[in-house]
Amino acid sequence: MSDAIVVISDASFDEEVKQAEGPVLVDFWAPWCGPCKMIAPVLEELAVEYGNQIKICKMDVDANKETSAKLGIRGIPTLTIFKNGNAESTKVGALSKVQLKAFIDSVL
Repeated sequence: MSDAIVVISDASFDEEVKQAEGPVLVDFWAPWCGPCKMIAPVLEELAVEYGNQIKICKMDVDANKETSAKLGIRGIPTLTIFKNGNAESTKVGALSKVQLKAFIDSVL
C-alpha cells in the first residue's frame, strides 16, 4: 500500500477522521473480502490523483470492531465520506473508478 492511503484503527479514528481538516474517505474492508481487494488499487490511484483534496483511509473491520460497530457497518466494502467529523455520504459494495470519482466529487 502506498503512502497516499492512511491505515487507521479504532485508536486513531478520532484523530485521523473526526478531527481532520478536510473531507476524509474511509474504506471499511477486510483481508478476506474479494470486492475489497478489487477496489484497493483504484483507491490507491485516486489517493494520488486527488492529493490533498481528500484524505483516503482504510480500516480493517475485523481488527477494529469498535468503530465499525458504532457506525453500523454491516457489509463491506463500505465507503464513507466524513466532513467536519460527520458521515456525509456512504456507498456499499465495489465501485468502478468512474463511480468512485463521482462519489468523491459529490462532496468536494
